[in-house]
Amino acid sequence: MYTAIGYAAQSATTPLAPLSFQRRSPRVDDVAIEILYCGVCHSDIHQARNEWGIAVYPLMPGHEIVGKVTAVGANVTAHKVGDLVGVGCMVDSCRHCDACKSDLEQYCLEGPTMTYATPDRVDGSNTMGGYSDSIVVSEHFVVKIPATLDLASAAPILCAGITTYSPLKHYGVKAGDKVGVLGMGGLGHMGIKFAKAMGAEVTLFTRSASKAEEGRRQGADHVIVSTDAEQMKAAAGHFDFLLDTIPVQHDLNPYLDVLRFDGVHILVGLIEPVDPPVNAAKLVLGRKVLAGSLIGGIAETQEVLDFCAEHGITCDIEMLDIRQINEAYARMIAGDVKYRFVIDMATLKA
Repeated sequence: MYTAIGYAAQSATTPLAPLSFQRRSPRVDDVAIEILYCGVCHSDIHQARNEWGIAVYPLMPGHEIVGKVTAVGANVTAHKVGDLVGVGCMVDSCRHCDACKSDLEQYCLEGPTMTYATPDRVDGSNTMGGYSDSIVVSEHFVVKIPATLDLASAAPILCAGITTYSPLKHYGVKAGDKVGVLGMGGLGHMGIKFAKAMGAEVTLFTRSASKAEEGRRQGADHVIVSTDAEQMKAAAGHFDFLLDTIPVQHDLNPYLDVLRFDGVHILVGLIEPVDPPVNAAKLVLGRKVLAGSLIGGIAETQEVLDFCAEHGITCDIEMLDIRQINEAYARMIAGDVKYRFVIDMATLKA
């Protein structure tokens, strides 16, 4: 064991504050990592405030981690000291179920071990995330950061990036497809970039006409204001895919109308009950699919990093001093960030 430092919440109502805690020494298959940058995901807020009802305190968020390898266990072969690596939303899984054997560890039938607020499968200790100076992770759950990627901008690819890349890849988005992206936050702006790189014709759906110029700057070919009934009516039956990044309850029915037959509406932001209810006729009468997708497996996470390096894709970020993490949470709730905060972990030492 060794002493690490970071920022954690002690309860659902207290702000994040400095904490010294114990990290395990590397096991034979572990990689020890000095954390250089960590993205700030909205799910960090949900967890810190126990809005999902599953928080365990003290809770140290952070699952968009980029750092440098400082030590490896005796059986590690994929990484060496000095390598630049990343850790995403998971740090372990059962490794033997059908999902894990299919490189879909995020759907582990026994439940994946998340990067924070989950019991370690070996010693039962509570996992602590990336708002810290270091982390120790099994090599299977550590990915390589391509040399051409900016390290800070690469951090959100480990969550926001893989969350939007995985469903586009799984459902076969290809050149010429018409893809609509709903919402343009941390997930949405990455979805636009990926769909464009895959050759699709991309349309941003937004409630605000003021986001049209920004949507086109991100690469959208078109922008539809979803609150404009005439624009929505004109788009009826037009789209092959909708990537829905909206994280709060919203009416899916108007969006199902803009899908063509055999179209797919993919939820990646909403993990609450669908409200108002979906009119099943909108699915049945057009053989349309309402689907969901959760991050991606480890192999696919490496794939998306390599895809970003090949296509020059990074996340738009604002660098953050960790001492301002609570102010950053308030700004995120207000929608005042384009599009991801990334903590410079050097500020932790200050």
